[in-house]
Amino acid sequence: MDDKIKEWIDRYVNAHSFVVRRINARIREELGETLTDDQYQIMLLINDIPQCTPSQLAEMFSVGKSSITAIVNRLVQAEMVERTRDEADRRIIYLSITDHGRSIFDSCRKQIRELISPYLQHFEEEEIESFISNFEKLGQLMQEGGRKN
Repeated sequence: MDDKIKEWIDRYVNAHSFVVRRINARIREELGETLTDDQYQIMLLINDIPQCTPSQLAEMFSVGKSSITAIVNRLVQAEMVERTRDEADRRIIYLSITDHGRSIFDSCRKQIRELISPYLQHFEEEEIESFISNFEKLGQLMQEGGRKN
């Protein structure tokens, strides 16, 4: 690995760590006791994935199923998420957001968008699109195991 790549990696790790810590701290301030960051991320994925299962969440978060189960249990107890068994295979459980959960999720999403929006105003539209596209590409490569031969 050459020095330029090492420098890019160090810059990425430093910037990513700083941004994530700051955004998560601000999100915690905004959301208060409504949802934790993990709960919000779980609800975001349940919202985006039709017929989402706990196994899918565990895989996407790269954690054990027991970790996901603990978070989902709290969301179910708070009546924000519900479990539904597959009609054909009762072992499969699907997760969905309840009406109560939808209200909370939509409110949190709005607060997060309002929190991040002022920062985006410092960039041109092309810069934002390029950054997000490249970050999504990085995520896709990681999901695929993305080592270049």
